[in-house]
Amino acid sequence: MSAMQVDEHQSQESLYSRQLYVLGHEAMKRMATSNVLVVGMKGLGVEIAKNIVLAGVKSVTVYDPFPVEVADLGSQFFLREADVGKPRGEVTVPRLAELNSYVPVTLLEGEGEVTTDMVKKFQVVVLTNTTLSKQIEIDEFCHNNGIAFIAADVRGLFGYAFNDFGSKFTCVDPTGENPLSGIVASIDKDGDAVVTCLDEQRHGLEDGDHVTFSEVKGMTQLNGCEPRKVTVKGPYTFTIGDTTSFDDYVSGGLFTQVKMPKDIAFKTLKQSLKEPEYFMTDFAKFDRPATLHVGFQALSSFADQHGRLPSPRHEHDAKQVVEIAQKIKADLGLEDELDEKVITELAYQSQGELSPMCAVIGGFVAQEVLKACSAKFHPMVQNMYFDSLESMPDQIPTEEECAPVGNRYDGQIAIFGKTFQKKIQETREFLVGSGAIGCEMLKNWSMMGLGSAGDGCIQVTDLDTIEKSNLNRQFLFRAKDLGKFKSESAAAAVAEMNPDLKGRIISHQDRVGEDTEDKYGDDFFAKIDGVTNALDNVAARQYMDRRCVYYQKPLLESGTLGTKANTQVVIPFMTESYSSSQDPPEKSIPSCTVKNFPNAIEHTIQWAREQFDALFVNPPSNVNLFLSQTNYVDTLKSSGQQYETLKTILEFLKTKKPTSFEECIKWARLQFEEDYSNSLKQLLFNLPRDQVTSTGQPFWSGPKRAPEPLEFSAENPVMLDYIVATANLHAFNYGLKGNNEPDFFKKVLSTIDVPKFNPKEGVKIQVNENEPVANESSGDEDLDKVLVELPKPSDMPGFRLTPVSFEKDDDTNFHIAQITSASNLRAIAYGISPATSHTTKQIAGKIIPAIATTTALATGMVCLERM
Repeated sequence: MSAMQVDEHQSQESLYSRQLYVLGHEAMKRMATSNVLVVGMKGLGVEIAKNIVLAGVKSVTVYDPFPVEVADLGSQFFLREADVGKPRGEVTVPRLAELNSYVPVTLLEGEGEVTTDMVKKFQVVVLTNTTLSKQIEIDEFCHNNGIAFIAADVRGLFGYAFNDFGSKFTCVDPTGENPLSGIVASIDKDGDAVVTCLDEQRHGLEDGDHVTFSEVKGMTQLNGCEPRKVTVKGPYTFTIGDTTSFDDYVSGGLFTQVKMPKDIAFKTLKQSLKEPEYFMTDFAKFDRPATLHVGFQALSSFADQHGRLPSPRHEHDAKQVVEIAQKIKADLGLEDELDEKVITELAYQSQGELSPMCAVIGGFVAQEVLKACSAKFHPMVQNMYFDSLESMPDQIPTEEECAPVGNRYDGQIAIFGKTFQKKIQETREFLVGSGAIGCEMLKNWSMMGLGSAGDGCIQVTDLDTIEKSNLNRQFLFRAKDLGKFKSESAAAAVAEMNPDLKGRIISHQDRVGEDTEDKYGDDFFAKIDGVTNALDNVAARQYMDRRCVYYQKPLLESGTLGTKANTQVVIPFMTESYSSSQDPPEKSIPSCTVKNFPNAIEHTIQWAREQFDALFVNPPSNVNLFLSQTNYVDTLKSSGQQYETLKTILEFLKTKKPTSFEECIKWARLQFEEDYSNSLKQLLFNLPRDQVTSTGQPFWSGPKRAPEPLEFSAENPVMLDYIVATANLHAFNYGLKGNNEPDFFKKVLSTIDVPKFNPKEGVKIQVNENEPVANESSGDEDLDKVLVELPKPSDMPGFRLTPVSFEKDDDTNFHIAQITSASNLRAIAYGISPATSHTTKQIAGKIIPAIATTTALATGMVCLERM
């Protein structure tokens, strides 16, 4: 790569950093070859296009030559009042293109409905706001020409989506989850051999999964074998077929799940109308998909006959739709009974377009587009119908209430009526957080008109500023906003979307907590109607939950994790609070495993992350405290770490204080020797490879792997990477200028004399979690010697070290580079497969995977609850 290409690659990595943990590099590469066409730029179409532009496909083309109507302003967030009468596609494209500079967005020229000639150059075609007959025509062409086809629409509180990815679509990873792995305890030699795993952790496999093996002793034919199909027998056992021709099993082994591609055959839309396959979204409405399958066809037929959809709450129009539905059912020979009340309600609401519904269906459909492009995650098969009739108010509006008034909220009034719309506009809401969920929430609220009239208002707080990685999923922000406060930029963006919010959306830059209760206290909560959380941590969620319980305010809660999401509605005296239930605590890794007996890459990454603090954060911080606090030595007495801490301070201030970068390289080289050679030799001295337990079993078996001390070589790239990163971070602590030239390092390294190591007698090794962690102790004589040698703080006026502040998202600061190389060196020593920098960054940085499609769907669900 050229320097420019490297910079662009790193820039894209930064932009897509959270999404990469959801999709992976291979899926992203496949997406980068896909050209997508989205037809229809009303609320649903633009929601789909927005999400796939953010996701990073090769290109997005939109088609919509029809003029903007006033009612479009209530769901199409890129439209402005001045756009009324102009072609929807034409005014949308430049604003859509601002979302991602790496994805070209173009307008497909044409007049009237889309034709087969228009779609032939695309890999994925999405139709919205298109007649059923046109959907059938385009789908037949796509099905026969290897083009993935999706049709979707939103009608009031109803929505549907249809997928046809061809007669043979190969999904390379149906679940998208990380492959499972585990440690083998035994393998039978049998016609259907039972594999028994160690009882430390359930294997997690399901019937039909496939596994392969490594490190098996005795039955070595299984090592690297072709994937074997699994039948689960219990939480710690499964069978893998015939092993009778193999050698006898002796010991050890790891199993690893293998993701097997799955071929899926899709029917055409025409076939699916007669023989539908339903994707269930709500098992409490088991009969609803069959009714809506016919209902949506009836709506299309009504529109073909009358040139329009049924009028809001018009009984005669609704009756006609029901009659058409019954006839379609009879013609298709469908056996399911139709719920005429549901079809009537579908007809009543069909002219309505609601922003939260567009978000729900749009997020779902956009994810299906990504599945078609990337072949990752099992696609929806094949008809999805969704409704949120529960969002209707108790007082059902009349036909007069739902009649259009000629403003931007007509699409919403057609569903809920004028009285309810007034109530929405006079709502006073407090939004806590304006990141990914917060941006989507504000966008939906602006389209709904929430807080836009009377005493209504929106208050939003967020103390974070905008970073580049935010741009991939926090769609209200642009490159020009980098460094600005999220709450300010988000508030300004949605006020531009809906001018009714100008002066009614108030941004704050505060962290919610006990220290801000003077601002968010009795008076503040008395002036709001409810709270919506858009937070990224449990502690803040629990705090806001307590405040809402105290002030008896409803709370809307949501969160995402990759393609998963959750929502919760908390209403005083009706539901449990957020804090009433808790997720199980994260499973921690025993300290003895991390320190002495790692068997998985997660263990070595945690060790490296802890070592990072022990080398570059804690020592310089302690040095600064020693130099600035007169009673610092006395405060250490109660910690039990006085000798170790003061000894390190002495090293950093005097005995090992570098005066040049070359000395930083020497320090790094000796640190390598200590961590990857000496400490492991000491461990094997205490616990030799032939060590047995009290029961006569080999100590180094099962999860315990005997390490192999490493011998340093500057020609080993992982070892050199470690020295480069470690030396530069040590130099940063002292304010010395660093270097990353390999030849320079190799030259200095060749001059360093490394002392020979001799194991010590009497060193205590922590073997299990119940034993205390062994600390190096010293006598009073050693402590007194350190105290005497320590320089006096008064002799070093103004001298301070610079502790490293861990930052995972800067690829130039050596932080992740140091942790990655440190972890991988330890993994190599213990015979564990190393991890990429990308994987290490996620685990060490505790990065939460995120993708715009999930955020859109989850916030749409929350906003439906806000109704």
